[in-house]
Amino acid sequence: MKHQVKLGIVASTVLAFATPGLAQTVFVSTQLRPIEEATIVRQDLLKDVGKVDYVVEEPPQFAVRMEAERQAGKHTVSLVGALHGELSPLADKDQLEPLDDLAKKLAGAGMPQSVLDLGKLGKPNQQYIPWMQATYVMAAKKEALQWLPKGADVNALTYDELIAWGKAMQDATGQPQIGFPAGPKGLMARYFQGYFYPSFTGGVVRTFKTADAAAGWEKLKALWAYVSPNSTNYDFMQEPLAAGEVMVAWDHIARLKNAVSAAPDDYVVFPAPAGPKGRGYMPVIAGLAIPKGAPDKEGATKIIESFSTQKVQLLTASKVGFFPTLNVQLPPDLNKGVALLAGAVTRTQNAKDAVISLLPVGLGDKGGEFNKVYMDTFQLVVLQKQPVADVLAKQGAVMAKLMADTKAPCWAPDAKSDGACPVQ
Repeated sequence: MKHQVKLGIVASTVLAFATPGLAQTVFVSTQLRPIEEATIVRQDLLKDVGKVDYVVEEPPQFAVRMEAERQAGKHTVSLVGALHGELSPLADKDQLEPLDDLAKKLAGAGMPQSVLDLGKLGKPNQQYIPWMQATYVMAAKKEALQWLPKGADVNALTYDELIAWGKAMQDATGQPQIGFPAGPKGLMARYFQGYFYPSFTGGVVRTFKTADAAAGWEKLKALWAYVSPNSTNYDFMQEPLAAGEVMVAWDHIARLKNAVSAAPDDYVVFPAPAGPKGRGYMPVIAGLAIPKGAPDKEGATKIIESFSTQKVQLLTASKVGFFPTLNVQLPPDLNKGVALLAGAVTRTQNAKDAVISLLPVGLGDKGGEFNKVYMDTFQLVVLQKQPVADVLAKQGAVMAKLMADTKAPCWAPDAKSDGACPVQ
């Protein structure tokens, strides 16, 4: 059965650094950073494009590097791969080469205009080429389905049903069976920004300290009674799933892929639960861009063209679990685990109650501080059990100052703002 992958908004980052004088195209990326994924990029995805120095960096370091090169006027990086929100500050500083000719060519090759338009970042010219997309889903061992609440549809779960499911699993096994990637390198902040807050409040920033938010945090405290305490050590949920430490988990599709692909007949993959305001989800778009002053613009263009072919886009889906931005059908012989993930992505995007939450935009190098507000709130409310209202008041003040300092306007699902996004 073929799975049509619809286009969400997914973002990945590719950064490169090279010593001046090396006869290589320097490609820096914030995405596909784990050793296994970076090795696939170097050995499989880049094998037909000549000598490339593929270097991975954490997003904050990427922002610092690009700003340092801009100020120095000395450029070593020819190609960057990064998330939509990570590329936006570069476009705002006029640091990216226009890619209009490439965009026209790719539109003719089957990349939807709606997806290409994301790469304009609100500018007249094409700033980046959409490279690959992903989102976050839930995966469960099939044996866990026996404890699913009566009448519940795993593809249309509510938070109340997830809590009841967690309780039933824990009662039956004696152990909490739900897991979240709340470890040091986990993506838990994206859960709060793309799933939890939109589902309970319909917003992310404006609604940070509302009564709806407080009610949501109380619900999360109830859920956490059935979440493995080891979650604060988990970075990738595929490992505890495969090891049998938990039976149900939420994570980025690329961080569930190994477990699901290794034993596809043992898993179901499905959308995250819905709250009172709908089923929040965060589409992630990764883009490829050429910095102005790039020492090897021709080599960078060659890589973008290669990465935008059906062959390499399907190879990317198969190898690392990020899906095409080209409007292609996944082949019927695709790895069964990747096909399971693709199906869950499609059901998430097509959900009638879907609430799309875009990745943060306009925060510049303050993205880490933005994430910290949510993680600190989680620590204080859920783990330390401090009063919700007190924590939201204090962290709301931190959030308000951050938005004022960055002057970042609201992004979806928050209503648009004139100037900095307010915390209400």
